[in-house]
Amino acid sequence: MYGKKQKVIVPLVCGLVLMIFPYFIENVTFLSVIGILLSIIPYFIRL
Repeated sequence: MYGKKQKVIVPLVCGLVLMIFPYFIENVTFLSVIGILLSIIPYFIRL
């Protein structure tokens, strides 16, 4: 929602991926690591 309102592509893409990727990954550890990385990416990449 933030990415769409602010018209910023990185948070928008990360938010969409955060909603979709749990359907495809079964390993809890891998799921947690990817989730944390996707949550941190918009903080470091500002386009």
